[in-house]
Amino acid sequence: MKWHAVRMRAIVQRALDARVTVEGEIVGSFDGPGLVLLVGITHDDDASKAVTLADKVYRLRIFEHRHARDRACLPPSAPREVSAQDLGLPVLVISQFTLYAETKKGRRPTWDRAAPGSVAEPLVEAVADALGALGAPVATGRFGADMQVSFTNDGPVTISLDV
Repeated sequence: MKWHAVRMRAIVQRALDARVTVEGEIVGSFDGPGLVLLVGITHDDDASKAVTLADKVYRLRIFEHRHARDRACLPPSAPREVSAQDLGLPVLVISQFTLYAETKKGRRPTWDRAAPGSVAEPLVEAVADALGALGAPVATGRFGADMQVSFTNDGPVTISLDV
Protein backbone atom coordinates (compact mmCIF):
# COMPACT_ATOMS: atom_id res chain seq x y z
CA MET A 1 0.00 0.00 0.00
CA LYS A 2 1.37 3.41 -0.91
CA TRP A 3 1.32 6.15 1.76
CA HIS A 4 0.96 9.71 0.58
CA ALA A 5 1.33 13.00 2.44
CA VAL A 6 0.07 11.81 5.80
CA ARG A 7 1.40 13.82 8.73
CA MET A 8 1.63 13.54 12.50
CA ARG A 9 -1.83 14.44 13.72
CA ALA A 10 -3.08 15.90 16.98
CA ILE A 11 -6.22 17.22 18.60
CA VAL A 12 -5.61 19.98 21.15
CA GLN A 13 -8.34 20.77 23.66
CA ARG A 14 -8.27 23.58 26.18
CA ALA A 15 -9.48 22.11 29.45
CA LEU A 16 -10.31 23.19 32.98
CA ASP A 17 -9.31 19.76 34.34
CA ALA A 18 -8.50 16.32 32.96
CA ARG A 19 -7.75 12.75 33.94
CA VAL A 20 -7.12 9.42 32.30
CA THR A 21 -7.82 6.14 34.05
CA VAL A 22 -6.82 2.58 33.26
CA GLU A 23 -8.66 -0.24 35.03
CA GLY A 24 -10.05 2.25 37.56
CA GLU A 25 -6.62 3.76 38.39
CA ILE A 26 -5.88 7.40 37.56
CA VAL A 27 -2.62 7.28 35.57
CA GLY A 28 -2.46 10.95 34.55
CA SER A 29 -4.34 14.10 35.50
CA PHE A 30 -4.31 17.82 36.15
CA ASP A 31 -6.51 20.28 38.05
CA GLY A 32 -6.94 23.81 36.85
CA PRO A 33 -6.54 24.98 33.27
CA GLY A 34 -4.34 23.08 30.82
CA LEU A 35 -4.32 21.17 27.56
CA VAL A 36 -5.50 17.71 26.59
CA LEU A 37 -3.43 16.52 23.64
CA LEU A 38 -4.48 13.49 21.59
CA VAL A 39 -1.55 12.38 19.40
CA GLY A 40 -1.74 10.14 16.33
CA ILE A 41 1.42 8.80 14.72
CA THR A 42 1.70 7.64 11.11
CA HIS A 43 4.36 5.65 9.25
CA ASP A 44 6.57 8.56 8.10
CA ASP A 45 6.71 10.41 11.41
CA ASP A 46 9.98 10.95 13.25
CA ALA A 47 11.40 12.64 16.35
CA SER A 48 11.75 16.02 14.61
CA LYS A 49 7.99 16.06 13.97
CA ALA A 50 7.40 15.24 17.64
CA VAL A 51 9.46 18.27 18.68
CA THR A 52 7.69 20.49 16.12
CA LEU A 53 4.28 19.34 17.36
CA ALA A 54 5.18 19.94 21.02
CA ASP A 55 6.47 23.43 20.24
CA LYS A 56 3.38 24.33 18.20
CA VAL A 57 0.95 23.02 20.83
CA TYR A 58 2.57 24.58 23.89
CA ARG A 59 2.95 27.97 22.21
CA LEU A 60 -0.61 28.15 20.77
CA ARG A 61 -2.14 31.39 22.01
CA ILE A 62 -5.52 29.98 23.03
CA PHE A 63 -5.64 31.03 26.69
CA GLU A 64 -6.62 34.34 28.26
CA HIS A 65 -5.37 36.22 31.30
CA ARG A 66 -8.22 34.71 33.31
CA HIS A 67 -6.52 31.30 32.98
CA ALA A 68 -3.39 32.45 34.83
CA ARG A 69 -3.05 30.76 38.21
CA ASP A 70 -1.04 33.75 39.41
CA ARG A 71 -2.29 36.82 37.58
CA ALA A 72 0.74 38.77 38.79
CA CYS A 73 2.92 36.66 36.47
CA LEU A 74 1.54 38.58 33.47
CA PRO A 75 2.40 42.24 33.03
CA PRO A 76 -0.54 44.50 32.16
CA SER A 77 0.95 45.00 28.70
CA ALA A 78 0.85 41.23 27.94
CA PRO A 79 -1.39 40.25 25.05
CA ARG A 80 -4.91 39.15 25.90
CA GLU A 81 -4.36 35.79 24.23
CA VAL A 82 -1.50 33.84 25.76
CA SER A 83 -0.10 30.33 25.43
CA ALA A 84 0.03 27.44 27.87
CA GLN A 85 3.77 28.07 27.96
CA ASP A 86 3.25 31.72 28.96
CA LEU A 87 1.17 30.51 31.91
CA GLY A 88 3.16 27.35 32.74
CA LEU A 89 0.08 25.18 32.30
CA PRO A 90 0.04 21.36 32.26
CA VAL A 91 -0.56 19.06 29.31
CA LEU A 92 -2.16 15.62 29.39
CA VAL A 93 -0.76 13.61 26.45
CA ILE A 94 -2.79 10.65 25.17
CA SER A 95 -1.81 8.33 22.31
CA GLN A 96 -4.68 8.13 19.82
CA PHE A 97 -4.23 5.89 16.77
CA THR A 98 -7.92 6.32 15.92
CA LEU A 99 -7.13 9.82 14.60
CA TYR A 100 -6.17 7.94 11.41
CA ALA A 101 -9.52 6.21 10.96
CA GLU A 102 -10.28 5.66 7.28
CA THR A 103 -14.02 5.48 6.57
CA LYS A 104 -14.30 5.96 2.81
CA LYS A 105 -15.34 2.34 2.23
CA GLY A 106 -18.22 0.99 4.24
CA ARG A 107 -18.93 1.57 7.91
CA ARG A 108 -16.05 -0.26 9.51
CA PRO A 109 -13.08 2.07 10.04
CA THR A 110 -9.58 0.92 9.23
CA TRP A 111 -6.42 2.32 10.75
CA ASP A 112 -3.91 1.37 8.06
CA ARG A 113 -2.39 4.86 8.15
CA ALA A 114 -1.66 4.63 11.88
CA ALA A 115 1.87 3.52 12.71
CA PRO A 116 2.33 0.26 14.62
CA GLY A 117 2.96 0.48 18.35
CA SER A 118 6.69 -0.13 18.00
CA VAL A 119 6.94 3.08 15.94
CA ALA A 120 4.20 5.11 17.63
CA GLU A 121 5.00 4.59 21.32
CA PRO A 122 8.49 6.16 21.29
CA LEU A 123 7.20 9.10 19.22
CA VAL A 124 4.31 9.81 21.60
CA GLU A 125 6.90 9.70 24.40
CA ALA A 126 9.06 12.10 22.36
CA VAL A 127 6.15 14.56 22.18
CA ALA A 128 5.72 14.34 25.97
CA ASP A 129 9.48 14.75 26.52
CA ALA A 130 9.62 17.76 24.18
CA LEU A 131 6.74 19.39 26.07
CA GLY A 132 8.58 18.79 29.32
CA ALA A 133 11.72 20.37 27.84
CA LEU A 134 9.62 23.47 27.08
CA GLY A 135 8.64 23.67 30.76
CA ALA A 136 5.27 21.96 30.64
CA PRO A 137 4.14 19.84 33.56
CA VAL A 138 3.26 16.68 31.58
CA ALA A 139 0.94 13.82 32.46
CA THR A 140 0.31 10.88 30.14
CA GLY A 141 -1.99 8.00 29.54
CA ARG A 142 -0.72 4.43 29.18
CA PHE A 143 0.19 3.47 25.63
CA GLY A 144 -1.91 0.62 24.23
CA ALA A 145 -4.19 0.45 27.26
CA ASP A 146 -7.97 0.71 27.29
CA MET A 147 -8.11 4.26 28.67
CA GLN A 148 -11.01 6.36 29.89
CA VAL A 149 -10.32 10.05 29.37
CA SER A 150 -12.47 12.68 31.06
CA PHE A 151 -12.08 16.44 31.07
CA THR A 152 -13.97 19.68 31.03
CA ASN A 153 -13.46 21.33 27.65
CA ASP A 154 -13.12 25.07 28.21
CA GLY A 155 -14.72 27.34 25.65
CA PRO A 156 -15.10 24.83 24.09
CA VAL A 157 -11.77 25.08 22.28
CA THR A 158 -10.74 22.12 20.12
CA ILE A 159 -8.06 22.44 17.43
CA SER A 160 -6.89 19.87 14.90
CA LEU A 161 -3.21 20.02 13.91
CA ASP A 162 -1.11 18.20 11.33
CA VAL A 163 2.68 18.67 11.35
